Amino acid sequence: MKLLQRIPKLHINQEKKARIIAVFNRYSLFIHVLLSMVLCFTIEAISRHSVLKALSFFGGHTLAFVYNSFIIFASLSLVYLIRRRAFLRIIICGFWLFLGTINGCILSNRVTPFGYTDLKCINDLLSMQNTNYFTAQEATLVVCVTALFFIFCTYMFIKGPKFQGERKKILTPCLVGFCFLMLPVTTQAAQNSNILASYFANIAQGYENYGFVYGFSTSVIDRGMARPKGYSEDSVTAAQQVSKKEATANEAKPNIVVVLLESFIDPTEVNFLNFSKDPIPNFRKLSNDFSSGYLTVPVVGAGTANTEFEILTGMSMQYFGTGEYPYKTILKQTDCESIASNLSKIGYGTHVVHNNGGNFYSRANAFSMMGFDSFTSKELMDIREYTPLGSWPTDDILIDETVKAMDATEGQPDFVYTITVQGHGDYPKEKVLAHPEVLVTGAKDEASNNQWEYYVNMLHEVDQFINNLTTALDERGENTIVVFFGDHLPSLGLEESDLASGNTFLTKYATWNNFGLAKQDADLAAYELLASTTNALNIHEGTIFTFEQAGLEQDVQGSEGYLMGLNHLQYDLLYGDRHAYHGEDLYPASDLVMGVEDTSIVNMWRTGTSDYITLSGQNFTRWSKIYVNGVKVPTIYISSSRLRMNAKDVKDGDTVVVNQMGSGNSIFRSTPEFIYDDPYAESTETQPME
Repeated sequence: MKLLQRIPKLHINQEKKARIIAVFNRYSLFIHVLLSMVLCFTIEAISRHSVLKALSFFGGHTLAFVYNSFIIFASLSLVYLIRRRAFLRIIICGFWLFLGTINGCILSNRVTPFGYTDLKCINDLLSMQNTNYFTAQEATLVVCVTALFFIFCTYMFIKGPKFQGERKKILTPCLVGFCFLMLPVTTQAAQNSNILASYFANIAQGYENYGFVYGFSTSVIDRGMARPKGYSEDSVTAAQQVSKKEATANEAKPNIVVVLLESFIDPTEVNFLNFSKDPIPNFRKLSNDFSSGYLTVPVVGAGTANTEFEILTGMSMQYFGTGEYPYKTILKQTDCESIASNLSKIGYGTHVVHNNGGNFYSRANAFSMMGFDSFTSKELMDIREYTPLGSWPTDDILIDETVKAMDATEGQPDFVYTITVQGHGDYPKEKVLAHPEVLVTGAKDEASNNQWEYYVNMLHEVDQFINNLTTALDERGENTIVVFFGDHLPSLGLEESDLASGNTFLTKYATWNNFGLAKQDADLAAYELLASTTNALNIHEGTIFTFEQAGLEQDVQGSEGYLMGLNHLQYDLLYGDRHAYHGEDLYPASDLVMGVEDTSIVNMWRTGTSDYITLSGQNFTRWSKIYVNGVKVPTIYISSSRLRMNAKDVKDGDTVVVNQMGSGNSIFRSTPEFIYDDPYAESTETQPME
């Protein structure tokens, strides 16, 4: 209040002020129409980073622009319900401009626009220690502008004008309600007339064609899965009847390793690029020698978790709402049958290995809901090497971690899902690599060429990782198949005309095995990849995968009946009555264990009269934090076997634990309790170092 009192009063002639207010009251509907269109145009200019592109949207999709403006107009009608109309008008305008600005910022760093589900990822982004989604300066600017806006809104609430005319207590709410009731009516009419689309196969293209306001609003309203027409116990039974009935072969089962290659494509299929040598010779050799093909993924430039969801569950993202992330929505509420839970039923140990945060995309929760046994995230890894920008860990560490996961379950076959991160953007516009192993030319300008050169050289290192991983797995002496796949195109602005495939939703997959499995090339959807793989291995398990195996064998994947059956099964398992399980919960969530190696404290000592105490132990990482009597204390990481703390933070007889920490202060793994014995409590003799 004191701050507001210090704000100087604006001395406006009261008569002039009254005339202005009278004009606003008299022509408020017309003003709202103009204001809605101005806001809509401004939002599009911010989102597209260009006034000319906003004009192009207005000229090429005029009716879609009008509809977007109508959504804003309907929201502005709420001002008629209160007397502080100017205050609420500012709040509503600020709300839309804030959303549009967020979208513009996000589209500066990725291809996928801002949707409602992104709000559920804010904690993930803020918790990342090194992020390419925003800079500290951008975050500070957003906080400052937001704070100033709220101060101004508070001022307007206290000092702003109030409507003094007669309030029509029945008519006004009816008119406001009519505006909102017209939204679904006009939406349906626009969709039926092909002015708008009800489903965005390409979210980025959908926002571009139909506007941000409609796209974002759709992502708020259209969430989850709609109940399919005709869904019933009979429809589910009919889908199950066409599923593959053959039992899993009673023979030695190979290890199955599935590797997500972040933003991995074949760069030689980018039409305008030239290279000093083949950037991915190892992946190409696998493609020539083993089963491979194109993979249709559900996202472009971002959205790894959705490709991952399709791969692991066999379910299709096309039946979810705009911008949906099942990891952040339905898998927060219910367990989900997956390749892990299916293979667990026939004796497989199931693991995930990923050199990024365990809580990002809520993965730790999602993998538990999917039935995995263990998850080794970066917090459980002694990561020492990073990409040249320092943005992401290199992928070589995943080789040993994958092998560790398999070695942890002696005497049983393993399924390991390994997620790489080295190919992730952002890609620098300035030259970073002084001596790149692969020289790249052909991009439109020097900045773009620098981006492509950096990206391609990261791919080249990932390609070496591919060879090193298959070599390490072969040396274990067990029958193993590996499936490598790209999750989406890199966020480098590729268009269909830039690609040999002509499709921005196509990546590639390639396999490797050491037991003579026949080569069977096929172009697949991401949700069909593991159905095809397990079918080739004579493994026939799971509600979704056996249905898809039958469809692949009959070559009916794209048929109306096949897609309808998949839709009904998918809805039944996630949102329906689980007729496929006869109402039971056949695949409950697992007690997911983070990491496969125990951590422990072996000893604690202080050297002489040092102000520090050293902890020796096993499997410490940079995410290891010391807790004394349940309270976290400042921790210095020395090595995988040494941590250090201030001597003042612990005393004789205290209970000490080292926790492996995830984001949000979540504890992934803990050492057994260690009771500190302070030799200086009774003696002044120096404790010798180990």
